[in-house]
Amino acid sequence: MTAKTSLVAVVGNPNCGKSALFNALTGLRQKVANYPGATVERRAGPLLGDNRVELIDLPGTYSLTPRSPDEAVTRDVLSGKYSAEGKPDAILCVVDATNLAQHLRFVLELKSLGIPMVVALNMTDLAAREKISIDSKALSEKLVMPVIETVAVRSRGLAELKEQMLGLLQVPVASPVEYATDVKSLQTLARRIADKVTLSEGLGHKTTRVLDRVLLHPVAGPIILFSLLFLMFQAVFSWATAPADMIDDSFVALQGFVDTALPDIWIKSFINDGIVAGVGAVVVFLPQILILFAFILLLESSGYMARAAFLMDRLMASVGLNGRAFIPLLSSFACAIPGIMAARTISDEKDRLTTILIAPLMTCSARIPVYTVIIAAFIPNTKVLGFFGLQGLVMFAMFAFGIIAALIVAAVLKRTVVKGKAQTFMLELPKYQTPNLKYVLIGLYERARVFLRRAGTIILVSTMVLWVLSTFPAPPADAEGPAILYSMVGIIGRGLAVIFEPIGFNWEISAALVPGMAAREVAVAALGTVYSLSGNEDVVANSLQHMLGNAWSLPTALSFLAWYIFAPQCLSTIAVTRRETGGWKWTSFMIAYLFVLAYGASFVTYQVSSFLLS
Repeated sequence: MTAKTSLVAVVGNPNCGKSALFNALTGLRQKVANYPGATVERRAGPLLGDNRVELIDLPGTYSLTPRSPDEAVTRDVLSGKYSAEGKPDAILCVVDATNLAQHLRFVLELKSLGIPMVVALNMTDLAAREKISIDSKALSEKLVMPVIETVAVRSRGLAELKEQMLGLLQVPVASPVEYATDVKSLQTLARRIADKVTLSEGLGHKTTRVLDRVLLHPVAGPIILFSLLFLMFQAVFSWATAPADMIDDSFVALQGFVDTALPDIWIKSFINDGIVAGVGAVVVFLPQILILFAFILLLESSGYMARAAFLMDRLMASVGLNGRAFIPLLSSFACAIPGIMAARTISDEKDRLTTILIAPLMTCSARIPVYTVIIAAFIPNTKVLGFFGLQGLVMFAMFAFGIIAALIVAAVLKRTVVKGKAQTFMLELPKYQTPNLKYVLIGLYERARVFLRRAGTIILVSTMVLWVLSTFPAPPADAEGPAILYSMVGIIGRGLAVIFEPIGFNWEISAALVPGMAAREVAVAALGTVYSLSGNEDVVANSLQHMLGNAWSLPTALSFLAWYIFAPQCLSTIAVTRRETGGWKWTSFMIAYLFVLAYGASFVTYQVSSFLLS
């Protein structure tokens, strides 16, 4: 009679070296398949030297409360949901020795299952390198289970680990034990145990602990976070002035060269007004975008960005979400598209949908050219309190308004059309470290490449098409005013101006909104093209912001800024939203509510500011 094969579940937090240890224990005899009814990959294999024991590598998880399909599989296997296998006979829990307190919380939760368990204290070589010393014998006594020090990538400690596993398989599975399972209690107990068994914590962890006392403080933490964000937006203006002026001067010089080199025929207008004026109006804002991303990449590389998500958890919880939603929203500062796609990590369907619907309210990098040109044209660069630049303060306010609007919309959605409770938020906080300069430079290079590629493709094509529509059909012989008034752009702009007149938009602005649907930056390029073809020769001698400063009133400028806080997103964002939500239902809802908010905010802004300035 064939002996029954014993099943050992290999579990652990993500990035603890679990799969490396599984590979070392099973060799190359693994079987790969999918779990019944799930798309999650199933990896299993016999223990090297003993075919009576099969190891199954479960997806990494932080708890037995699943927040994704992967984590649900881990819970279901451990609870015996898959009848073909039943409950595991033993558990091998892999723990990262360099982050003991975080990983022990899961170990304590697993104890409630009553299944015999052995702990692999993995990455002990990295811990030693960081001057972290753990008393594994004392840890074993505290947990009342075997604890074996291992280095999976070097197969260190495997013999003792196999010996302990085989011993555990002789112990009958006990009944589940009563144990505190709430996150806060388990985490408190885990930290208490880690403190008692850690002989030396290492300089990196000690520094992290000291810094976190300040940076994660419930009062000081948010103040520091918003101070950093405020500094970032001050830098966007003050540091970018010189390089932006150099780029602007180069495009002005190029226009001057084209103007003198070519005869006064349509090709000169096409190059100067359709290409150089349009693309140049966007490329000039590359320094602002790079400065913004330099700050984001430095904060991310240092380990602070995860703390920002942790600090935002309380605020997110107040509107029915949690800190996990903050990460996709943070990604939306770069572009709403990766932000919406990053919402896939949110397991709760209603939280995920809410995050997708509010992601477009985050101020993406495509809005920076729009905000910058309007702020530079209408807001004086004076000092507030003798220190802060007023332009940077207004830029910070634009980002803040977007965040506040997103939180308000989330609160309304979670209490109406997508009702649901906020889920518990857990996030592993990395150590603080010196930012990786190579990582930052590569990130900036990629951001610049993407931006310039858009300028050379979407924006270039849009401005060329806009020039054609702005030039044809030709005006009649007895026409009065600029020729563009009689073109397709003029016709469309004057038709839309009837709708947008109550919010202070003239026909030029109304016409520029249409190509702005292709990409947010195109609105700036479109304004440059439309005003250039309207007969304003100042576009050759002066930058776009100087021209707008003479053409618009302050209420119109403020209304335009308010519009772009809420305006429906570019076509690419709409397409991704449709794909991620599975249809047009929620996509149409998003477009509709953003348009209503944009129009309402612009109407109130224009009417109130006009009254106050009258």
